[in-house]
Amino acid sequence: MSTLKRTTLYETHKQLGARMAPFGGWEMPLWYRSAREEHLAVRNAAGLFDVTHMGVLEVSGADACAFLDQLTTNDVSRLALGRAQYSYILDDQGDVVDDVMIYHVAPQRYLMVVNAANDEKVQRWLRDHLSPAMDCRVRDLRAPEAGRDRRADLALQGPRAREILTALLDAPSQAADLQALPYTGVMAARLAGEDVLIARTGYTGERVAFELFVHPERAPALWDALLAAGSPLGLYPCGLAARDSLRTEAGLPLYGHELAGPLNLAPCHIGFDRFVKLEKAVEFIGKPAYAQKAAQATMHLVRFRLQERNVRVPRLGDPVLDRRGRVIGTVTSCAQDGEGYLIGMALVEKAVNVAEGATIYVLALPERPPEPLKPFAPLGSRVLMPEPATVLPRFPPRRE
Repeated sequence: MSTLKRTTLYETHKQLGARMAPFGGWEMPLWYRSAREEHLAVRNAAGLFDVTHMGVLEVSGADACAFLDQLTTNDVSRLALGRAQYSYILDDQGDVVDDVMIYHVAPQRYLMVVNAANDEKVQRWLRDHLSPAMDCRVRDLRAPEAGRDRRADLALQGPRAREILTALLDAPSQAADLQALPYTGVMAARLAGEDVLIARTGYTGERVAFELFVHPERAPALWDALLAAGSPLGLYPCGLAARDSLRTEAGLPLYGHELAGPLNLAPCHIGFDRFVKLEKAVEFIGKPAYAQKAAQATMHLVRFRLQERNVRVPRLGDPVLDRRGRVIGTVTSCAQDGEGYLIGMALVEKAVNVAEGATIYVLALPERPPEPLKPFAPLGSRVLMPEPATVLPRFPPRRE
């Protein structure tokens, strides 16, 4: 049995009473109070997340931009200094290796944040495709070998997040820079005595959202400072459950559910085609196969909300039906939103009319399906019934 890894914030989470659970090979906080309270804190004030388990890689050198353009689907050549972009790494078959964030933090220097479970796989993939002729280096910034340059990620998300960060700036003169930082912008700063990179990015659907890259050994001190400054403003520490419900409500994909996974989903299936630049000059790995996959796609992703509360939560793989009981798709994710309803995403046939406002039916299968019914079912026995759900816009209205 493999031992779960722990972040430098593990003891902090335990002191805060977090319910811990395995995730991607790490022991991580699931919730502190409740997923719903933490979900609402992010939507109404702010939430603080430990995402130091995520991989943080540095790609640097004169050929770093060209290398990343060959390995990722977005156009790195157009990524301005001090900005970030979302992208994908594909294999030769056009399948998703991982979805990543790339930050242009200095001339010829980029950070890449990758999913925790895919960290080692992505590092191997990058290094396997490095050519000795390239002036390009890949470095793991969470590894001890990175020394003072080590970085790990904390996420501060929600409408009061900027106010909390402003209170902790060592140089008040940077308050104007922080206020002006655009979405996907990146800046260096000192927060509560710690050297950090502040990126206006996140995984909750909030536009006032920041990720803070700090030395992992200093993450507990920064975490404590953020909670001390933010608690009077409504800041909550938040766990994986709220992170999942927030990203599901926002229509954002999770690797293994809306990307890759048992359904082998790609950006063309989930409404994220805009992050695959088929027209860019560089022939990125997987481009021909992906273009063919996109041209042949017959399924697409929809968001839905179950019409009743207190029903069984659908899981990945549960069927989606039309009003006549025909299977038209498959649930990919589902979680409780801030109002106590279940909200989710499902892959459905493009040919079926599931426009916004339409009703679909979601059959949440139990872990142990009941035995087939006999012609005359005994009184009091229970049968599986699909729950009606309303189709929502693919993405919720943007909150500025």
